[in-house]
Amino acid sequence: MAEQGTTTPRERYRAQVRTEIKQRAWEQIATAGASALSLNAIAKQMGMSGPALYRYFSGRDELITELVRDAYRSLADTFRAASEAGADLTGLAHALRGWALQDPQRYFLIYGTPVPGYHAPDDTTAISSEIMATLLDACAALPSQAPPDAPATPFDEHLEGHRDWAGGHPAPPAVLHRALTFWSRLHGVLSLELAGQFSGMGFDPALLFAAELDDLAGAPTR
Repeated sequence: MAEQGTTTPRERYRAQVRTEIKQRAWEQIATAGASALSLNAIAKQMGMSGPALYRYFSGRDELITELVRDAYRSLADTFRAASEAGADLTGLAHALRGWALQDPQRYFLIYGTPVPGYHAPDDTTAISSEIMATLLDACAALPSQAPPDAPATPFDEHLEGHRDWAGGHPAPPAVLHRALTFWSRLHGVLSLELAGQFSGMGFDPALLFAAELDDLAGAPTR
């Protein structure tokens, strides 16, 4: 009630309409994909005119941006909650898979095929950096399993000067490498599972995901 007291009825109504528009957009995305998103179709479903709906979102790109922000924020909050509960790298992986399975279309909006003609603004990158920072913290907490005198890999050396994606995290290149390996391999498994590519192959994707985790847990950190 205190929150309502800080806004006007008009502001609350506007927020409610924007929320319903986003819900309708997710329904469209689930049916036909993000590239087919149509504000005019949403307006028709809501009994509004196209121009009326454009008072809430200036166009398709603004609506997609809101959905992208919501998706990244949801995953960032999921990772933060798991980390605060003591989750290690494996725990974060299971949090990622649970989040993805809960809403595959939300997952594909930010980790699937880019929407043609759409370019996300910089602030969405800032939110995604929170997710990577949590992952890097978990990787940095793992003990090193490589001999102290083990030479750096070519990719480790490359990461010395190509670490902008880490958002200023102080992790050494070998930890950055491990985080990228973890992120790319698990997203590979998840993307195939959510796209139904394992259907009919006769094995449990959850066990494949767990096997990848076991393998990654044994990967050395230099």
